[in-house]
Amino acid sequence: MQKPYMVVFAYGKFEESMESNTMNIKQAKEHIKNSVKIYLKKDEYGEYRIPVVRQRPIFLLGSPGIGKTAIMEQIAQELGIALVSYSMTHHTRQSALGLPFITHKQYKGMEFDISEYTMSEIIASVYEVMEQTGIEQGILFLDEINCVSETLAPSMLQFLQYKVFGRHQVPEGWVIVTAGNPPEYNKSVREFDVVTMDRMKLVEVEADYPTWKEYALKKGIHNAVTTYLDMKKGDFYKVETTVSGRSYVTARGWEDLSATMLLCEEENIPVDETLVGQYIHNEKIVKEFTAFYELYNKYKKDYKVDEILSGTCSAQVKERARIAKFDERLSLLGMILDRLISQMRENLETSDYLSELMKPLKLMKATSDSEGQADLGSLLDKQIESRRKLMDSMLKAGTLSGEDKKKHRAIIRFLEEGEKQLRLQGVKTAQEGFMLLKSAFDKEVATMKEENARIQEMLHNVFTFSEEAFMDGNEMIVLVTELTVNAYSSRFIGLYGSVDYRKHNEELMLHERQDDILQEIAKLEL
Repeated sequence: MQKPYMVVFAYGKFEESMESNTMNIKQAKEHIKNSVKIYLKKDEYGEYRIPVVRQRPIFLLGSPGIGKTAIMEQIAQELGIALVSYSMTHHTRQSALGLPFITHKQYKGMEFDISEYTMSEIIASVYEVMEQTGIEQGILFLDEINCVSETLAPSMLQFLQYKVFGRHQVPEGWVIVTAGNPPEYNKSVREFDVVTMDRMKLVEVEADYPTWKEYALKKGIHNAVTTYLDMKKGDFYKVETTVSGRSYVTARGWEDLSATMLLCEEENIPVDETLVGQYIHNEKIVKEFTAFYELYNKYKKDYKVDEILSGTCSAQVKERARIAKFDERLSLLGMILDRLISQMRENLETSDYLSELMKPLKLMKATSDSEGQADLGSLLDKQIESRRKLMDSMLKAGTLSGEDKKKHRAIIRFLEEGEKQLRLQGVKTAQEGFMLLKSAFDKEVATMKEENARIQEMLHNVFTFSEEAFMDGNEMIVLVTELTVNAYSSRFIGLYGSVDYRKHNEELMLHERQDDILQEIAKLEL
């Protein structure tokens, strides 16, 4: 497909490009998010600044398994709008446009039987989400848009320009985003003609490991996967034709393999080549990753990561790390960071949950100052029911993230336990009831603070171990960099500080500045 001229948004500035408009998935996400925000802007009369007919659907074109669907969920969550997703490969003309039926009409005194159409399944789904959630704006995401059936293809031009399926229009406030694979990845692809392409905003996206790693760290992808890919970035995404047929490795494959590996470890089920090969369809990579995973588990057992984190590891362990090859040291560092950052993540999630829990507790305090105990129990019931409805609404709207789900469930569990204790202890007054809840809350806060202090000590122990085992090697650069780019560790350190991190970060920044100065001097050719 010839790449048309367009303006590409990247890194906060516009760059004109005649040759390529390809982005990584993170840039594509920001581009789409900004487009949705612009499309939803209204003037002082409540009219959309860009009329519906000029709101070009976005066409996200990229190879399979790189996270196109995942970024749509993230965009909806971040903008607080709904998301309805459909795969167009499953739709026929009838399901997308609606079924015909006969209706009786009168025109100027004459009667006629005419054909009308039921509402499109896709349009109906949008209305259902609006009814169930009360959210009036959203994204209609149509995946594999360039694989529509032959009977449906002629109707796509009308839909892409006017947002109409059959005789029913997508409600105002809903932005259309489509996605598809290039023809070299899918034999079912129908290339759009110029007339169709001229009605869409094309965003081409490519696989990019550094961007995926940010996502992987947030999603809790198995550390063995990210450590392996850190050393062999070329194995992250690969599609090729060999004498044995088509081989392929995708981001989706690594993520699904990770989920299976984590559960296999819980159940003591071996992770062998047969299992890995069910997700990674490249014989060479399967063998190399499986061999690495065996070594990874050996390092995990030999180095006793928990002792490193607690600051009690032996001199022998430090010496082994000091003389180890770089790949072994990198694997060890990955295991240490994985354990440390998972602790930071849990602590931050607990802190967020307790902060959110303060809202219903403040309402109960106000009630306890003036109302009876029965009213406090009733308020607890209302808070629990309200929280459940909120979760259900967000789930139906496609905007409930895993972190939000965990937080809401924790709050509901606390309130339900509080309600149970009110009954068991036969609390007589609202004031007594509130003090009971406050006592339980204070205990959880104290536990969270104790855990926080323990994690800060673990962070100090990691730096101490790295200084003694790795000295001034590249491992310290990796340690500081990983703590900086990871969303949880950077937030944890930003909130609570770390003398060790600040010291080493400043040292690395100084070295970088010195390198920059030397490069500038070299350019002067003095």
